[in-house]
Amino acid sequence: MTSTIPSSLAEAISAGRTVVLDGGMSNQLESAGHDLSDELWSARLLAERPEAVTEAHLAYFRAGADVAITASYQATFEGFGKRGIGRDRAAELLALSVESAREAARRADAGRPLWVAASVGPYGAMLADGSEYRGRYGLSVAELEAFHRPRIEVLAAAGPDVLALETVPDADEAAALLRAVRGLGVPVWLSYSVDGDRTRAGQPLEEAFALAADVDEVIAVGVNCCAPQDVAAAVATAVRVTGRPAVAYPNSGESWDAAARSWKGDSTFSADQVRGWREAGARLIGGCCRVGPEAIAGIAATLRTA
Repeated sequence: MTSTIPSSLAEAISAGRTVVLDGGMSNQLESAGHDLSDELWSARLLAERPEAVTEAHLAYFRAGADVAITASYQATFEGFGKRGIGRDRAAELLALSVESAREAARRADAGRPLWVAASVGPYGAMLADGSEYRGRYGLSVAELEAFHRPRIEVLAAAGPDVLALETVPDADEAAALLRAVRGLGVPVWLSYSVDGDRTRAGQPLEEAFALAADVDEVIAVGVNCCAPQDVAAAVATAVRVTGRPAVAYPNSGESWDAAARSWKGDSTFSADQVRGWREAGARLIGGCCRVGPEAIAGIAATLRTA
């Protein structure tokens, strides 16, 4: 019997399939020799070396990823503006982030569905001071919505399969993001960066996940850029609270030192862990910072045989 090819990412995960996400964009670019030591991080290469971004996506598709997350995490009108890039050009670069991932999918010629998730990073990513790991920016939900909505509109218009509202540290920012995506006609996933059973800002995960329970655009809820050991319990909570499939893509287990702009500690990430995440309800599984193509290949192999 041949299996039916899903027509969309939402259909794939609602049918119980487990979809493999890619790994960290920045570490893949750095391993290829690119310097990311400025405030725009990987988004700088959208302007200067877009082919490098496409090649990074391609490495993950070839490793077994089904979804590429675009290099737009740190791409904002405000951030580009600090570098003298006007709004029209910034909008072109945001759209290019989606096209770069689409081009990689075409080149991969994988013989299986490949999807593109447009990354929407938190407000703190634009500040480039590590505050995306703290939240509590001193802005209202309305102010955060006003910040996010323009770039979300541009990314949605570029035609991704899903918007990845990712590394969200604060339930207030999640509320703003969920308001900003309404009516755009693009599905989304919402993933928090967490510390144990709380958001980085300290809110209980049950309350944070509940914000997404009645938002029609949301196809998955979960965590990313957190320690691997925090994933299973958070995923189980997300599924129980929202009734949606979960998304899980932690970092390597190392911690980010914002002052030194470097990662500290040892990796605790292992492909064997993903079996537990899937059992807890995760249907979108991959890695974030410091998780590269080799690890994604391990995840893909593990999920095929589990």
